[in-house]
Amino acid sequence: MSTLVDAVRTELKRAADPAKAPEMQRYMKSEMPFRGVAKPERAALAKKLFASYVMSDVDELRATALELWRDAEYREERYVAIDLTGDRRYKQWQTKDLLPMYDEMIVTGAWWDFVDEVAIRRVGPILLMQWDEVVPIIRAWATDEDLWRRRTSVICQVGAKTEVDTELLAETIEANINDKDFFLRKGIGWALRQHSKVDTAWVRTFVSTHPDLSPLSRKEAAKYL
Repeated sequence: MSTLVDAVRTELKRAADPAKAPEMQRYMKSEMPFRGVAKPERAALAKKLFASYVMSDVDELRATALELWRDAEYREERYVAIDLTGDRRYKQWQTKDLLPMYDEMIVTGAWWDFVDEVAIRRVGPILLMQWDEVVPIIRAWATDEDLWRRRTSVICQVGAKTEVDTELLAETIEANINDKDFFLRKGIGWALRQHSKVDTAWVRTFVSTHPDLSPLSRKEAAKYL
């Protein structure tokens, strides 16, 4: 566990670009500093390390990802923690048993760069695979006090394409339709816009029958209508 964690930190330090780091931090409005490692370089670094340090079971995967996440001093360490959970070698371990870990990343990450990746590429696929067990969790998140759980409930089906469940989509949007937060309003519009690519009629009807949609949500939803 610690071997991979130490290797990630060593390689990120080696790849650091102090000239880029402040601008990356400003762009992300992050209190946590950056090393200044851009996404292509970080992805190449992670690919090499993940091949060298393979997790033996789901418990090791969870422990390693959480060590990287919880003890991170630079934002890239948390990006690598998320990347590790999505490595193709561990696809078979993506079940509802990992949702507590993803929930922690959502709540403590509390910003769109972390939350959107976890919501769409981790929570969303688990929802599709274990629908009956996970739907109650998504419904609970839709009315949770935590903003980022609510955003997750709205956008977790963004990658589902024709498998989107419109009843759940409508329910999560309606639970948050009057919230004035930018990230919720943007998320609602994003979810509707994506679904309009596969079911224009449903989105058009939803928008027309929900006058409480914010102008931002409505504008985003109507992009492809």
